[in-house]
Amino acid sequence: MSLEQKVMTAMKEAMKAKDSNALTSLRAIKSAILLAQTESGAKEDLTEDQELKLLQKQVKQRKDSAAIFTEQGRSDLAEPELAQAAVIEQFLPDQLSEEEVEKVVIAIIAKTGASGMKDMGKVMGMANAELTGKADGKTISTIVKNKLS
Repeated sequence: MSLEQKVMTAMKEAMKAKDSNALTSLRAIKSAILLAQTESGAKEDLTEDQELKLLQKQVKQRKDSAAIFTEQGRSDLAEPELAQAAVIEQFLPDQLSEEEVEKVVIAIIAKTGASGMKDMGKVMGMANAELTGKADGKTISTIVKNKLS
C-alpha cells in the first residue's frame, strides 16, 4: 500500500473520530504528496525514498515551528505543532537511537577512509542515503562532525 493510500485510510478514520488535529496533519501530507507528484510533471507515484524525505520534511517543519513558538512563550501554538508532528511520524519507520546512528557512521567512515572534516561531504552523502527515514539529518550531521574532528 502506498503512502497516499495509507494517508487516505487514516483520513477516513480521523473524520469518523472527529479528530481535527490528525485530519489537519493528514491533509498536509496529502497536499505535499500531490505537490511532489505535479512537480515531476506526470501523475506518477513517488518512490519510497521520496515519500520518506517528504514525511521527514513535514515533521521537521512542525518541530521547528514548535521550537520557535516555545522560545516566544507561545505554548498554545507549540502544542498543536508537536501533536501534528507525532501524527506524521506514525508514517515514518522507527527512528534509530543515537548509538545506532553512530555505529553506522563509524562503519561509513571506515569504508570511505575519511580522515578529517574535508571528507564530511562524502560521509554525509553516504550516511543520508543509508539512514533515510531512520534518523534526522541534524543528528547524523552532529555525529559525523564529532567523529571527523
